[in-house]
Parts: sequence; C-alpha cells; structure tokens
Amino acid sequence: MRLAGWLVAGFAGLTAAAAPSATIRWEAAARPAAVEVAGVAAAELRGFEGRESDDPAWARVFAVYAEQSAPGRNMPPMAGTWSLAGDRLRFAPRFPLARGVRYRAEFRPTGGAAPVVSHFELPADTTAPTTVVVQVYPSGDLLPENQLKFYVQFSAPMSRGGVYEHIRIRDAAGASAELPFLELDEELWDPTMTRLTLLIDPGRIKRGVKPLEDVGPVFEAGKDYALTVDVACQDAAGRPLRSAFEKEFRATGADRTPPDPRRWQVTAPKAGTREALVVSFDEPMDHALALRLIQVTAGVDGGSALEGESALSERERRWSFEPAQPWRRGPHRLVVATTIEDLAGNNIGKTFDVDLFEGVQRRITTESVNVEFGVK
Repeated sequence: MRLAGWLVAGFAGLTAAAAPSATIRWEAAARPAAVEVAGVAAAELRGFEGRESDDPAWARVFAVYAEQSAPGRNMPPMAGTWSLAGDRLRFAPRFPLARGVRYRAEFRPTGGAAPVVSHFELPADTTAPTTVVVQVYPSGDLLPENQLKFYVQFSAPMSRGGVYEHIRIRDAAGASAELPFLELDEELWDPTMTRLTLLIDPGRIKRGVKPLEDVGPVFEAGKDYALTVDVACQDAAGRPLRSAFEKEFRATGADRTPPDPRRWQVTAPKAGTREALVVSFDEPMDHALALRLIQVTAGVDGGSALEGESALSERERRWSFEPAQPWRRGPHRLVVATTIEDLAGNNIGKTFDVDLFEGVQRRITTESVNVEFGVK
C-alpha cells in the first residue's frame, strides 16, 4: 500500500448491492496525518456546519480506532479534531500514527445505512530495537503501602495506546495484581513521550471507599513486589523494547503524614560561588513534582525565581540547585508549592489517604510556603 498521497481503502462486510457511495481515504504520510470520508450526502454534511471540532456528534458518525491485541477489549475512539473539508468529513488524530498498529476508521451514515469500514497499518520498523527503560521512579526499594504513582522513564519517544497491557505489578510468587493502575484513555505521557506516569487506582488506597473494601489494597506492608515492563511495549517507530525491565521493592507501612518543609535540612552555598544549594528531605519526595515545584528567590521580599538547574539524588531524598550566576550575599528563600507530594500523594497541609468519614480539611491554604536561608 503506497504511503505518499491519499490512500483509498476498501469496505468491510458490504455486499455490492448495498455498497454506499462514500469512501474512506487515509493520508498517513502527511504531517499531521488525516483520514477523510468522501462521497458523503449533502444533507449529512450540512448537519456538521458550524459544529466545534470536538463536538461528540462527529465521533458518532465518523470515528477512528487503534485496534488492540487484547481480545474483547473495546477501545474508545482516538482523540483528535474533526472538520469539513469541502464536501468531505475530515479527522486529524491528536497524535501521530504508530508503526505496527492496525487502525480502523468507521463512517456510520444516518438513516440506518450500512457503515463503511476501512483498515490501515503503517508497516513496522524492521531495524533492531534500541529503546530501553532507563529508570523507574521512585528509585528506592522501600515504598509505602499507599504508594500513589510511578514514573517510567524511557530512553527514546514511545507510542501512545495500549501501554497498560505491557506493565504489571507482580507479587513475590509472580502473580499479577488485579487492575492496579488507574487506566486512563489519554495515557499520561510527558510532551517528549519518554516519561509515562502510572497512577495506582486511588480507590485501592483511600480508606472508606468500596474498591478498597471489596478488592483490597494493591500493596501490603512487609510484602515484596515488582513492577515489570515487557518488551512488547512499542517505541515511536513501532519497535519493541530492546529488553524487558523489572523494578523490585518492598512495601512498608502506610504514610499519612503530610510533608513539612520545616523538617527539611538546608545547606547554604558560599557567596561568590556557583556551589549547589542542598536540601535534604526527611522522606523521599515525588520525583517530577520536586523538580518542578521548588524554586529559589533572593532578597528579603523574595522576587523572581533564580535561573539554574535542579536535580534529585539519594533516592529522591536530596534536592540540589546550581545557579546560572554566582550566589550573592544576603537573604534567600526556598519557595515550595503546597501541591508538592511525597510518595503517598500527601501534599503540604493535607493527607491524600484521608478516611472519607473523617472530614479532614487542608490546614494550609496558601499556594506556597517559604524556607528562609542566608548566603554568606
């Protein structure tokens, strides 16, 4: 099948007598890719004039799906934008088409006519796989039994769709946990498509909710577990991973104590140098949020954030900041957003794992808290 230009696909399940005049065409080589339906009745087209590009009415008539290998699993339509392109219905996927994935487009005319179905697949890249899992955060091997999330860092951009089929939580006997993750249709990838966020189902964490009572927690203190990523996870070129990955850890007691920057130890740098400011936490912190939600300002009244590079080490217990310019003598502030989280999702002033019958309210209502330190 030729990739450049428009690709015209046949119909599935239609007899010659019942075949409609509409045809589905794929423009897979375009940037962005697009799928169009030509030969649509004029009255049908008029029904979409003036509609917003994300109006649910579009998908009821014209939708594109990424078909999954898991039998019996019904996936929602792909996200994207719909529009009228002259006398055609047009759909542009939000994300590029992935190699090795079979796609299905369906045009369902109003009035009960038989649907038009077309399949398309970009051929898989046959070069040797090179992508690997670089790290999983938290990087420590002791995690609270109410652990909220994991970050899986890949060495290269990945494909979107079906990732939950390739990641497991296993116990010491090798048995897979039952639906441990909050499986979102829009998988939680960062803009570079190299970091995946996995959320443990909050219903398996929060006390007083039915999933926790009926199914039980994902983790139990004192038991060993492993998070595994199998090689079938596809990179952006449609290739499998070079190797599988496994992170082993042991669950400890639940953490229901909110983080408090007053318990952190701040080691100030010397004036006139670009030495690192070092902050030692009293517990591991959420990797992505600690890098994003801690800033440094100078002066008694604060001011704009200093430019520089921050980093985490010692299994997310140590935060450091190297300024772009040498430190100036005088007062400084560590500005910490109250939405920062520890491993259990507790943030400043509020515990994530709250018993719904307790009615606990946040004790701190400001957007940030400050930790004062001086540079000498």
